[in-house]
Amino acid sequence: MQGSTSGFVGRSRELAALRQALGAAPAIVLVDGEAGIGKSRLVAEALAGMDDVRRLRGGCEPVQEPFPLGPVLDAVRGHADRLPPPGALSPVVGALVPYLPEIAARLPPAPPPLNDLPAERHRLFRGVLALLDNIGTAVLVLEDVHWADAGTCEFVAFLAGRVPPGLALVLTLRSEDSADLPIWEALARAGATRRITLEPLQRVQVRELARELLGSPELPRGFVTSLVEATAGIPFVIEEVLRGGPDLSAGLPVPTALRDLLRARWATLDDDVREVLSAAAVLGTAPDEALLVRLIGDPARVAHALSRGLAAGLLHEQDGQCRFRHALAWQVIHEELPSPTRRWLHLRAARLLDEGDGPRPVARLAHHYGQAGATAQFVRSAEEAADLAVSHGDDATAAHFLVPAMRVAALPSADRVRLAGKLARAAVDGLAHSTAVPVLTDLLAGDDLPAVVRGELRFMLGRLLRQQGEAEAGYREIERSVDELGDRPDLRARALAILAVPDLVVDRPIEVHLARAAQASAVAADDPAASIAVGIARTSLAIERGDPAGWPAVDALRTGPALLGNPREHARACINWAQAALHVGHANRAELLLVEARRAVDDLAYLRFAGVVDLVGAWVDLSTGRWDGLLERARAMVSTPSEFTDAALDARFLLATVLAVAGEPDEAERLLRDVVAGAARVGAYRPLAPARIGLARLLLGLGRPRAAAEEAMRALDIVRPKQLWPSAADATLCLVDACIRLDRPEDAWPAVDELAVALRAADAPLALARAAQCRASLTGDAEQFDSARRQFAELGLRYEQADAEARLGQCLVLRGDPDGPGWLERSLRSFDALGALGGVTEVRRTMRQLGVPIPYPWRGGRKSYGGRLSPREREVAALAASGTTNQEIAERLFLSRRTVESHVATALRKLGGRTRRDLAALLESADDV
Repeated sequence: MQGSTSGFVGRSRELAALRQALGAAPAIVLVDGEAGIGKSRLVAEALAGMDDVRRLRGGCEPVQEPFPLGPVLDAVRGHADRLPPPGALSPVVGALVPYLPEIAARLPPAPPPLNDLPAERHRLFRGVLALLDNIGTAVLVLEDVHWADAGTCEFVAFLAGRVPPGLALVLTLRSEDSADLPIWEALARAGATRRITLEPLQRVQVRELARELLGSPELPRGFVTSLVEATAGIPFVIEEVLRGGPDLSAGLPVPTALRDLLRARWATLDDDVREVLSAAAVLGTAPDEALLVRLIGDPARVAHALSRGLAAGLLHEQDGQCRFRHALAWQVIHEELPSPTRRWLHLRAARLLDEGDGPRPVARLAHHYGQAGATAQFVRSAEEAADLAVSHGDDATAAHFLVPAMRVAALPSADRVRLAGKLARAAVDGLAHSTAVPVLTDLLAGDDLPAVVRGELRFMLGRLLRQQGEAEAGYREIERSVDELGDRPDLRARALAILAVPDLVVDRPIEVHLARAAQASAVAADDPAASIAVGIARTSLAIERGDPAGWPAVDALRTGPALLGNPREHARACINWAQAALHVGHANRAELLLVEARRAVDDLAYLRFAGVVDLVGAWVDLSTGRWDGLLERARAMVSTPSEFTDAALDARFLLATVLAVAGEPDEAERLLRDVVAGAARVGAYRPLAPARIGLARLLLGLGRPRAAAEEAMRALDIVRPKQLWPSAADATLCLVDACIRLDRPEDAWPAVDELAVALRAADAPLALARAAQCRASLTGDAEQFDSARRQFAELGLRYEQADAEARLGQCLVLRGDPDGPGWLERSLRSFDALGALGGVTEVRRTMRQLGVPIPYPWRGGRKSYGGRLSPREREVAALAASGTTNQEIAERLFLSRRTVESHVATALRKLGGRTRRDLAALLESADDV
């Protein structure tokens, strides 16, 4: 063996990519891969030649105290020497003084407290950002972000759009079993993150590494094959297996599992060393050496044992501290302990920590007491840790501690109820829905809860179910909670406000929502905070119904001190109003409200609201005709992992709508039917009603008017009891079009008349213009068509304007007016400028039916790529070349499997390949890739 550390083998491409990204700061880079794959080594190699760059490193641990931005602050605390004098720093850096007391002299004075946790958290974020900006050219490395707390994840999302010019952020993440981690949502918000995934070494790379480690250019026959099988090509495992220098002539006489190898090394140590290292393993992957000395009682024994552990390759030194060389080494030693010994050591460690001076390390105490089986002390420490997390605004971390505490079998009923209330409040705003829901459900199934406690827990459960996308189930629980909250008017008012929102569930008529709104106003009269929630609900209800009093009420509430003084409610209100504005056709208002919402969300640095703002922003862009990159954004929203699923159906509906207008009817129909089925299952009015309308319009474009009429009637049946008539206009127009194509225009008149009566005096410009088109389609009134066209133009609704131009042109051609063909051509140009291939196809079909010449370049339909790959063909081919199956590609890109097979075949034909195995090389050499 030529040394214990190998050269850097098999990562030249990844190393070049990382160095390129670090050299292009500002940048965010994710390095991911399974345990032992070499993530930290890759980062170290990339930084090795960057002598003029300050290196900041913070690591996430599996057991962390609920301390805001702990890994980030650990990374910056040692670099105060690079800071200018305190007077030259932004005053907001002073927010770090309570968290970095050791460098407080280099920072501005701490500002006064804000008494608002989201605002405090945002100020902390801005302080760290300003500090990083002043450090200069630097690389901030955050390791093991699969263990990152929610606050650190939110900071990553906050930093994404504000990375200082000289900073590169590098994150390392262990990718196995990590699909639901909060960091993924943060990275999705980051957008431009560069991802470098490390795969196991290939056979040729394993051979090269083995030759270097063993100092031998020749290896016996079969040796490399056995080594690959034993190690799965994971560099760390290869190094460990070859550490002892095997007898090459005898093949591979080493354990084929790293676990067995580590156990063998463990067995070579004497009993005294094993006893000390066992105690070290109890303290974690990076044991506190001072605490270990207190646990063992003899510094010399500890020093000797740590030295032996280093020599055996079970430990290594990092930043002057002994750590277990790998998580597997720590795990094997911890598991080798007999259960009674392990429990005793954890209990002893907990008691020593409990006796210490200063703040109690509540997270470590909860961990050790839990491992020791000391349930009462565990519950107490876990609750304290949760309270500390809440005090820092970290609801998700609070839920992380409360859930296992509530699972303690012998927990007294009063404690369980108290913890459940804290869990529910934390989970509503945190990232623990899926774990909190079954806990609350089980608790509510019992009979020993006081009514007011039951009401609060049921209200929280209803909110969690709604956030998970279970619209009807959540609404039903909130309904049940109202009578149980008689002694909590603040919560009762909020519950009633939610029940007043008309487009949450399908089967409650408008009378119910109006009654709930009136009840909410009466209950909230003496509670300013609850009055805000009620005001938001009532104004949203008014806008959705087209009530002319809605917008004046919104403007009064929006500019009032009560809402402006509550950043979270302000953000929520603007999001709700922006959505309602889109529904009735006020796209300009929606855009202004969205700007206000985004500003409020940025002030909050609130990850969940940020995702919803992005979704509403995509709808605004769709409505106003800003479609560049919209399809890619919609796909990303659907595919982004997230525990918040309340907007998942809406994201899928957005994607389906974009696909439909972009001329991808097969994908759009499949996705729309999925959305309809999903929304019907959970009882969600939105997107069930609009998705049925979208499906009806798509079926009409596919030449299936009977099916289109049926879907439009189903949508009207959903809208009618709600009396949300502004959302019924599109369904009515689709029904009119379908009936005309079926030569039964008279069948549409009842719906048209019903809509006209319902919209009388309504503030719903989109619906009113659609209603005019309905009547014009049945009467042939070109003036009404033109009036609708002008209305859409004033509203900034470019797709609807192009559609209105086509309808006007068709009407004029049928009347023999010479201006008709010009309007049809103008419609073609409008649809083409938008990229609405579906609209182009429909207008071309109309022109052929009317005998109107189709001008160039629309005569041939969609763009032809000739012998080059289209963007979609290239995307599918790249996935196929990476080994992704057709079914997996179909699911990822929301295509049918048949479409994927067609794209793969076309790509092979254009590139001159015969099988999928040819694609990688062909794509690399193709001119259009």
